[in-house]
Amino acid sequence: MPAKIRKLVVQVDETRIEMNQPVTPPTRRAVAMAVIENPCAGRYVENLDELIAIGEELGGLLGRKCVQALNITPGQAHSYGKAAIVGEAGELEHAAAILHPKLGATLRAAVEKGAALVPSAKKRGGLGTTIDVPLGHKDAAYVRSHFDAIEARVADAPRPNEIVVAVAVTDSGRPLARIGGLQVGEIKGEDGLR
Repeated sequence: MPAKIRKLVVQVDETRIEMNQPVTPPTRRAVAMAVIENPCAGRYVENLDELIAIGEELGGLLGRKCVQALNITPGQAHSYGKAAIVGEAGELEHAAAILHPKLGATLRAAVEKGAALVPSAKKRGGLGTTIDVPLGHKDAAYVRSHFDAIEARVADAPRPNEIVVAVAVTDSGRPLARIGGLQVGEIKGEDGLR
């Protein structure tokens, strides 16, 4: 059964100046959020396959929305992350079912490759709850310049029987990153680490 989506929200954050220093090119982060009905809200459900399938659907949809919002090709994506906020009639395991088993595969397809694990966060909350979507380089976890996060929030969600699912994609690392570590040009992208 496909996700019952009440609302989609897409935002782009573009930093042009940091500490009075120009950021050239600007660093851009996009976050796409889907507000969905939680089919398991208000009851214990042993088998969460329906939520797992919804995660698979949303990984690709939200990943593509981010790529489109950044106006880049999938291969130009640098970082990614995922998060979910479950309304009070749900449980954290509902977020886990959406985020972990299958969402990552379709997100990787939306951004090409993606050898590294997709950083994630989950929580329970009510209307307007915020969550920081953690970010890491899509092909190499050791790229320190891409350790970051973007805040996700939908003013009228989640309602008790809803889940806010967020995916974030960037076209660069942090503005003015300079703490060393593996550089983007050194990525091999074979093991998800380097």
